[in-house]
Amino acid sequence: MRTIIIGLALTLAAAVALAKQPAPKPTPQPAPQSDKAPMLFTSAADVAKLTAKSKSERKPNQPTVAQPMLELGGYNGHMEYRASVGNAAVHEKEAELFYVIDGSATLVTGGKLVDEKRTDATNLGGSAIQGGTPREIAKGDWVLVPENTPHQFNPIHGVIVLFSIHVPGTFSPGAN
Repeated sequence: MRTIIIGLALTLAAAVALAKQPAPKPTPQPAPQSDKAPMLFTSAADVAKLTAKSKSERKPNQPTVAQPMLELGGYNGHMEYRASVGNAAVHEKEAELFYVIDGSATLVTGGKLVDEKRTDATNLGGSAIQGGTPREIAKGDWVLVPENTPHQFNPIHGVIVLFSIHVPGTFSPGAN
């Protein structure tokens, strides 16, 4: 009988000790993975292939053909092959960074959109810009267009090939 009482006492003591332990934390689950692998590198040869592909895929009167170049998380850098003037744009929540890979154009920034239309929740488009500031840009140039700034490549001198990426905006409109 004594053995049974000691056994019950030990069992009760173990149960009390276990009851005072914190509940085990659930095993963290890995974040859902994108079906697409990140694009972390684009070589000069890749850029040449993307340029040729864009040129061959461009339809008559299509101002821009965009191809993905670098992608990680929410940041997506694209090559833009621009062979004719497209619409002016305003990105209300993001700045846009451009690097000129090849060619040249006049980039007009500032002013007011002509025939302004909402294209989605955070972007506006227009047929042109009234009263903006023109700047000649060419191969090797970098340009940062702040959020809420109208911008348009007009005119394009032949073809211009750009790298562009949208970044969170915190810049002052009208910056040089």
